[in-house]
Amino acid sequence: MKELLLTIAKGLVEDPDAVNVTVDEPNEDDVIVYHIHVAQDDMGRIIGKQGRIAKAIRTVARSAAIRKNEKIMVEID
Repeated sequence: MKELLLTIAKGLVEDPDAVNVTVDEPNEDDVIVYHIHVAQDDMGRIIGKQGRIAKAIRTVARSAAIRKNEKIMVEID
């Protein structure tokens, strides 16, 4: 899952070396939280107009997680 998020994020930004994905341990509801960190200048590219790109990233990640029987949440920092 981490590799998927890295690949998607690096394809969207101008500075792919600044992209970093961190993973939190599952919480009490067994939800794994993934944090995408990008350069400040690329924040708009990752979020998109009205959050459409961010929503699409979350949808793709959740779909991949369902195939692995996982519960995830993606946050963009």
